[in-house]
Amino acid sequence: MTVHREKAHVLTLDSIRGIAAVTVVIHHVILMPTFLAAFPNRAWIDCAFFRSGGFLVDLFFVLSGMVMSLSYVQSDFGRFSLRDFMVRRFARVYPLHIVMLFVTLLFRLVRIGLVMAGIIVAVPTVFEVNNAYSFFLNVFLLHSLGFVHYLNWNAPSWSISVEFYTYLVFGVVVLIAQRLGSLRWLYVLALLLAAASWFTLAVILDKRDLGAQYDFGLLRCFTSFFLGVLTVKIVSLLPSSIRGANVYLLGAFQLASMVATVGNVWLVEAYPWISFAAPLTFAVFLGSLLAFPNAAVVPPMLVARPLVWLGARSYSIYMVHAFVVLLAEYFVRALGARPVAALDAVYPGLSTTLNLVVVLAAVLVLSNLTFRYIELPGGRWTKNILGRIPNVSSSSAVPSARPSN
Repeated sequence: MTVHREKAHVLTLDSIRGIAAVTVVIHHVILMPTFLAAFPNRAWIDCAFFRSGGFLVDLFFVLSGMVMSLSYVQSDFGRFSLRDFMVRRFARVYPLHIVMLFVTLLFRLVRIGLVMAGIIVAVPTVFEVNNAYSFFLNVFLLHSLGFVHYLNWNAPSWSISVEFYTYLVFGVVVLIAQRLGSLRWLYVLALLLAAASWFTLAVILDKRDLGAQYDFGLLRCFTSFFLGVLTVKIVSLLPSSIRGANVYLLGAFQLASMVATVGNVWLVEAYPWISFAAPLTFAVFLGSLLAFPNAAVVPPMLVARPLVWLGARSYSIYMVHAFVVLLAEYFVRALGARPVAALDAVYPGLSTTLNLVVVLAAVLVLSNLTFRYIELPGGRWTKNILGRIPNVSSSSAVPSARPSN
């Protein structure tokens, strides 16, 4: 049985994942219709970058492609087991997904009960898009593969749906390259998948921006994920003369690529078409962090302990935040307009900013709990259970990096 040993993390990439997760939370809070209706003034942090922060999901996809390549291609190519790989991927994403799905179901049942009892008023009082059919799709991670045309239940999990099946495609691509006896085929197929998916979204479907979710979200994931796979290969081909360049020169390049990443997201609001360049911008920035881990300026900032802490809990942050926002919506409705007006009389936007701070703090507290008591033990338990199935993994052992979402 294969023992998939772990290499040290690239902490800078972990931290970027955490920053991106928090940005997605802020994005959803400042654009939530309930909050926009309840708070007349914007939060101080409400700017174009955060309003377009949802496009950082593509950064997650690029990063996943890089990590999967580092974990299973650079070391494990000749001994890759598709079943072992998919068990590990399933164990990584599913326990927290299914828990949050049932938490959302419980909340909806309580809500309907309170409405029927006349304690709260809500229209409509039925499941709306959160119906039995969409619940079934969520159980099998099929809810963003075109079977329904709306976000449902724990809405951010749409990206988990498309990413899980992208893992499967990646595993098949690795097996094809194995059978053909060359890693070259893996990168050829990765290039074809990334380019064809991007072309389909941008040209054939003529999408306004890259923001596909339940509609062609799989193509969006293919574009960024396989670009991430290619990024690792490009980094491995960099000559030692570039890798050994002056740390300040390399740091300047990293800083410029980080500014370009932020700028790309910032400009999406005004120029939606620029979102189609985001995966490439993300790949350049993340690739520079991988290639030049000792460069000045950016890496030292990203290994700060709070950012590493965020990075470790990024998946939990992403998966629990919609539920926290849902609770906050009901709280704001119950609070009414008078306290909001009183806070805004002190300083315009104070109530909105305070709401954002409280929601974000609640997300961090809850994500720490789900990370410790659901994500980690759930992953271990799932791997142990599925690992008892015969032939889950191959018969040899090789070292590799820690697979991470």
